[in-house]
Amino acid sequence: MVKVGAIIQARMGSTRLPGKVMKKINNRELLGYSYHRASQSSLLDLVIIATTKNKKDDVIVQWCQEKNITYTRGSEDDVLDRYYQTAKEYQLDIIVRLTSDNPFCDPKIIDMLIKKIIESDTDYVSNRIKKRTYPYGLDAEVFTFASLKEAWQNANLKEQREHVTPYIMSHPKKFKLLEVQNNEDLADYRLTVDDPEDF
Repeated sequence: MVKVGAIIQARMGSTRLPGKVMKKINNRELLGYSYHRASQSSLLDLVIIATTKNKKDDVIVQWCQEKNITYTRGSEDDVLDRYYQTAKEYQLDIIVRLTSDNPFCDPKIIDMLIKKIIESDTDYVSNRIKKRTYPYGLDAEVFTFASLKEAWQNANLKEQREHVTPYIMSHPKKFKLLEVQNNEDLADYRLTVDDPEDF
């Protein structure tokens, strides 16, 4: 049985909009929107919040505990390690990478990408590799644990550790990559919270 889990990376230390994941819209935190929408995916076995061991992220841990949400804590700078350790702990075969500043993540897109990676026997599937056709903020990446492990073992550049998938993306001969584009180009729409203007 293939175990599929979404890992939502979340931290309070955003430079452009500090503490944005806990900022509220209509009495719900941004992180709450991301978690709630991801949880509506029919193909996910679990959704995990992956935050850091930094003291300022205690508020995220407390929020998860109050809402009985699964969470892990790891390196703030080595996000690749944070993902690998989380996926390893929960024995995930397929990982969906989401970010907490995308409150409109779409469960239908998540399910579509999960189906694609299973049916196509690829290592990595995304709706944005070379060309953005979905609105900004509906991005999702889906990859196998085997490819995540290989990246974790071999990535040695700072930018390959600060983010989760650059090593995979930069080795197309080693990993089978698949991009799923939208039928209509909606790249001009912005549905993410990056800075105060977005909020």
